[in-house]
Amino acid sequence: MSLMNKSKRSRTNRAALLSAVFTLLLAGCASDVNPRVATRPNNDAALTGDLPVNPLQWKVITSAIDKQNSTMYTLFGNDVAVQYARTHAQHDYPAGSTLSLVTWSQQEDPRWFGGNIPSAPKSVEFVAVALGPDKKPTYVYQEFEGSPLKKTSSQESTAPDGRSAYLVNQRAAVMP
Repeated sequence: MSLMNKSKRSRTNRAALLSAVFTLLLAGCASDVNPRVATRPNNDAALTGDLPVNPLQWKVITSAIDKQNSTMYTLFGNDVAVQYARTHAQHDYPAGSTLSLVTWSQQEDPRWFGGNIPSAPKSVEFVAVALGPDKKPTYVYQEFEGSPLKKTSSQESTAPDGRSAYLVNQRAAVMP
């Protein structure tokens, strides 16, 4: 057999192999790969109740998991708070900033072995920074709990303390 025929056959075999691999890859991308798993939004984690604003429409500042209590939380911020958090290491948010910490119970992810996803919301906390009559910052803290979420506490102070201090002292996650 000539060298030219071997080379031609080799190219033909490679082309057939690549074609088979490509076909298998496309078949793996089919939308009905596993009809037993229906995709759906996680309505269990929705926020319902008397909230002043839906923090899930804001941007994420940071998030964490508390394995001991089987909870997870996400700190959201309005545009003013997010811009400040991503560009400053200090925690003295400017007037107009609002932070919200949403804490959920965890549940097993039915689609990912070993994974956890948010379940029912446990609480939603807000800290809003405003300027007082003396032109100094004022921190308004509100907490909502229950199902549906209802305001359970509210306080105003000239310096963040307790839970409001905890919220404003969270460090922004480094995002690409």
